[in-house]
Amino acid sequence: MTVKTEMLKPSTQNIAKELANRFPNQTEFRTATIIETAKSLGYRYGDWKDLISAEHRIRRGTFDLAGIVVALEPETNTMDLPNSVVGMQSIVNEEKNFAEVDPSFVAWGAFSDIKKILQSNMFYPTYISGLSGNGKTFMIEQACAKLKREFIRVQINPETDEDDLIGGFRLVNGETVFSKGPVLKAMENGAILLLDEIDRATNKIMCLQGILEGKPVLVKKTGEIVKPKAGFNVIATANTKGKGSEDGRFTAATIIDEAFLERFTISVDQQFPSIAIEKKIVANHFKKFGVDMDDDTTEFTQFLVNWADIIRKTFYDDGVDEVISTRRLCHIVQTYSIFGDRMKAIDLCIARFDDDTKEAFLDLYTKVDAGVSFDTPEDDGTVNEDGDSYV
Repeated sequence: MTVKTEMLKPSTQNIAKELANRFPNQTEFRTATIIETAKSLGYRYGDWKDLISAEHRIRRGTFDLAGIVVALEPETNTMDLPNSVVGMQSIVNEEKNFAEVDPSFVAWGAFSDIKKILQSNMFYPTYISGLSGNGKTFMIEQACAKLKREFIRVQINPETDEDDLIGGFRLVNGETVFSKGPVLKAMENGAILLLDEIDRATNKIMCLQGILEGKPVLVKKTGEIVKPKAGFNVIATANTKGKGSEDGRFTAATIIDEAFLERFTISVDQQFPSIAIEKKIVANHFKKFGVDMDDDTTEFTQFLVNWADIIRKTFYDDGVDEVISTRRLCHIVQTYSIFGDRMKAIDLCIARFDDDTKEAFLDLYTKVDAGVSFDTPEDDGTVNEDGDSYV
């Protein structure tokens, strides 16, 4: 866009800058677009009226702003702010976060694609959906760990808003300062921003619209313009595809605004791993929790993944309402490392299911592993050497 040195109000210049951010290589704007952009920055009629004056009108409801759009200069704060905010100090947590490589991780599914995306250093927003416990978040974390990329994870919930994401005013040492949120920190550091369980959010996250386009963002509360550093990217995980949960399994999942979803370049639907991959995952977790991989443990590993696979197939055929996730299998392994009892480990880790489902799952496991039984003896008051009841 052509830059013209005109005596415009700082607020009007900021509106023009934001139009340039949102609509690159565009010089003609409709009235509604100008007003919507101005209002999103908190401005009123007096701030945008010069942009919709007769001298810029080229046809009804359309204005050519090529002559007044000013260049973006992040270092210059020209926003028309209240006196109480002028000179407001901005602070940010300078601590960098890098995930550690976890030896129990097994690369599978979309992992190689995620690595390629991160290695490209491109801004490439990615939306990953899939049932709970199938390794979505862990996969992203380990991709960042292997590539030594800074990784900032934000857990989304229904209360998450602009203050949590972009930042807000805080009282520090008796002075009011603007504390930059994790989104601005990730942008400035060129880090990977993980929006975990984004389908738990409300429309309060619409403040991320412009950021999901990979462009500079104007911090409304300070007037500072933050440019994304090379390497910055946004990855979101969710249990649903943003259309809500029709079967009621994820009651907190919301319907995400279509315009918001449209800003993600690709969507990945992650399924549970194959039996072969899941065997490796379970075996690695036995090692992680100090259990030797002897013949007995190898057999238990095979039984667990077969059991989980049968349950999942039944679930997909609408035969049961619950599923055994990869995460649940890892929990069973950890519990087994403590108690050394197969059925007790399984029983404790599926106790959250209703009684009928739990009994059906236990019964199924005894058919997969003929060497065990889930029959529970009556408590006759007998105690073991530690003074605990056997039951």
